[in-house]
Amino acid sequence: MQRIVIVGGGAGGLELATQLGRKLGKKNKAEILLIDANPTHLWKPLLHEVATGALDSGIDELNYRAHGKKHGFQFQIGRMSGLNREDKSVVLSAMLDDSGEEVLPQRTVSYDTLVIALGSVTNDFGTAGAADHCIFLDSRLQAERFHKLLLNEFLRCSNADEPRPLEVAIVGAGATGVELSAELYNTAEIMAAYGLKNVSPEQLKVRLIEAGTRILPALPPRLSAAAKRELEALGVEVLTDTKVTEVTNKGFINDAGETITAAIRVWAAGVKAPEFMATLGLETNRANQLVVNASLQTEDESIFALGDCCSVIDKATGKPVPPRAQAAHQQSSHLVNALSARHKGKDMPEFVYKDKGSLVSLSRYSTVGSLMGNLTKGSMMIEGRLARLVYVSLYRLHQVALHGYWHTLLLSVVGHINKVIRPRLKLH
Repeated sequence: MQRIVIVGGGAGGLELATQLGRKLGKKNKAEILLIDANPTHLWKPLLHEVATGALDSGIDELNYRAHGKKHGFQFQIGRMSGLNREDKSVVLSAMLDDSGEEVLPQRTVSYDTLVIALGSVTNDFGTAGAADHCIFLDSRLQAERFHKLLLNEFLRCSNADEPRPLEVAIVGAGATGVELSAELYNTAEIMAAYGLKNVSPEQLKVRLIEAGTRILPALPPRLSAAAKRELEALGVEVLTDTKVTEVTNKGFINDAGETITAAIRVWAAGVKAPEFMATLGLETNRANQLVVNASLQTEDESIFALGDCCSVIDKATGKPVPPRAQAAHQQSSHLVNALSARHKGKDMPEFVYKDKGSLVSLSRYSTVGSLMGNLTKGSMMIEGRLARLVYVSLYRLHQVALHGYWHTLLLSVVGHINKVIRPRLKLH
């Protein structure tokens, strides 16, 4: 029986494993194996909510092993560290516990077809001090680390004799940086409502630092400007045309030699594929992404890639497909059909990217974005409640791909119930 191995349980990888499990695994037409370094999955666009406490990851995360049992694929925990193309095997590094004791030894996993879906990590562009003094939001563990630091800073403020500002600086005014900035003010409001002394939105000083001329460059200028006005109304200081050259334990130093002070420093500018991707012997670009053809196939006909870790040219624009969740979703749907056709010895279809637009949530305050494609027969800019409704639906579509409509409806109902019976913020 053919074995299809998928490395990476992000949005694209998990959706692919789920769909192939239903289509091939359950019918014993192929063995589907998903590998990930973590035991659970959390939709990456939600990490800024985990960081601020607006979302409890323990409730929304999905267990790979249990999900695989239900949907016809197997799961193995492990972190990919190498590739042997001659033997057609993936190398997994040894797994250690918190005390450094070995839990699982280094292993190899054989494959007939390999799909690499390892996503991306934040690119600090080699900026001095960034790795040592900044928090990145690439994983649930990093988001939870930010959450603990934020709660501790709020406690320090509450214990001060007089009100003092809590300074947070964020480099990168893309979706992550903008959404995190707004969500922080929502957190401060709730903390104040819960009675924490000397804590209020007025005491929170968030600076959003962007090297470009405007925030949210993926959105039309009008919506970018609207988002900037919303952020400034909340109290965010937006610093555009500001390049960071160094990071210290005090803050960010810009190219003018000025220090932008911050107790909490976040780097959310730029993405790249994991560094070891460039060591696999496959063609990569400067961002370590695997270069793939129109069928999402690497130079090795047995190896495919999808999501942020691959680079595929959009024929409509002649440019690489942007690293977005919607691209990973579309690529996983494409590979379900392509790998099924390949399994039957048929020609694989070519991937065609359809840009559905971009949406950015400013917490409960507002949502802005643009819709494109068949839904609008062109491009339409949306704001406010309609934009918020569409934004929430993106996560629901991800859930539908994993669980189906009925299960997703139940999850939605449970989510609304939790809003009533649980605290508005995770306080621990």
